Amino acid sequence: MNWSEIDKDAKQWTREAGDRIKASLHKELMIETKTSRDDLVTNMDKETEEFFIKKINEKYPEHQILGEEGFGNTVKELKGTVWIIDPIDGTMNFVHQKRNFAISVAVYEDGIGKIGLIYDVIRDELYHAFEGQGAFFNEDPIPALNEVKVEDAVIGMNATWVTENKRIDPTILAPLVKDVRGTRSYGSAALEFAYVATGRIDAYITLRLSPWDFAAGLIIINELGGKVTTLYGEPLNLLEQNSVFVCKPGLHEEIMENYLYKLKQKED
Repeated sequence: MNWSEIDKDAKQWTREAGDRIKASLHKELMIETKTSRDDLVTNMDKETEEFFIKKINEKYPEHQILGEEGFGNTVKELKGTVWIIDPIDGTMNFVHQKRNFAISVAVYEDGIGKIGLIYDVIRDELYHAFEGQGAFFNEDPIPALNEVKVEDAVIGMNATWVTENKRIDPTILAPLVKDVRGTRSYGSAALEFAYVATGRIDAYITLRLSPWDFAAGLIIINELGGKVTTLYGEPLNLLEQNSVFVCKPGLHEEIMENYLYKLKQKED
């Protein structure tokens, strides 16, 4: 397996896909809803995924593809080489803001993350990692993540999780929101991972992500010595939805011990 060639192809196709998305910005979008009014999909989500599938199938027909819009394979296990793709992560931002969205591409081999790419299309910022070789912001190496205390931390979190919702008791995360230096919400899980990687935020917490939302970010954070788990501290499952807690080292343990332990108490 020529991983350097796969990495080169993944980057080239990601940038090409980004150019196609930018070229579409002044055209009328066809917008549909999926599971709810705030779960949007556009013709560009679908066309971008189909673009990747065509490229991958032509060059690497033996590889499997797990994509958000369902044009790839039905992937039930991570044997062999599997591409996990979100053609536009942050579709609501794409529709409403024309910015703050990303292309997320990951390549796994027998369940091990090999290549992770997060491309901020509008800012032309590529966050990428290659297993064992570190992570990069465009061409610059990203330094390993440093520890930070809760009171000095800025965390990414949607306000939904500290108001009445179906997934978590809002009183569990409310004390954390009060204790940290600040909170932010960017509307793209891939970018939240990238911002933890580059120190723009120190942690990111959410209650439901699919594999294509986090597969690339997981590889990048792992290369930098960060931690990614569920809110229960368990490894993420790359074949189903997960709660996600991505964090700098040290801070992860502090939040787990002082705030998220309440999740287990609630269940008991």
